[in-house]
Amino acid sequence: MSYTKSHKTKVRGKILKSASQAFRTNGIKEVSVPQIMKGAGLTHGGFYAHFESKDKLVAEACQYAIEETTAFLQKAADQAPANQQIQTVIDNYLSKHHRNMPEEGCIIPTLSSEISRSSQEVRQVFTEEIDGFFDFVSTLVREDKIKSIAIVSTMVGSLLLARSVDDPGLSDAILDAGKEYAKEIVSK
Repeated sequence: MSYTKSHKTKVRGKILKSASQAFRTNGIKEVSVPQIMKGAGLTHGGFYAHFESKDKLVAEACQYAIEETTAFLQKAADQAPANQQIQTVIDNYLSKHHRNMPEEGCIIPTLSSEISRSSQEVRQVFTEEIDGFFDFVSTLVREDKIKSIAIVSTMVGSLLLARSVDDPGLSDAILDAGKEYAKEIVSK
């Protein structure tokens, strides 16, 4: 049975959504293709009709997830006063909700350590997407790329550490300190 192009595109989107949520929650190595396909409501056998390999899926899921995070943060920035856009992005990124819901959030803190040991293809896509994320932040801090790299690095590191500790008070303190320092970078 042959499927229409729109059906294949819709199914591929379901697979990418399932994979990005699974990778955000559990990392790459802990997630199997059958788990991803089950999460998409599909059978394992259909995977290779959409992706050549798990690496191809990982690369596209990273792209999907980072673009989704950027779109969410862009929407938050658009709703803020012009002089508060970057502060709004920092507050949203380093929120308790973002910390507590990794399956909905930024994939960068979850996968960075695994990506460094991934294939060149995955690393290249991840690099391009992170560079795009730097550019997004750069537009909010008046085209200062170095400043945007420092802000993103502070946000990602703070979120990673806040998710890693088992002391809720310390976790909240890490988020607060990350917000404060990222906003200080903006004002310099």
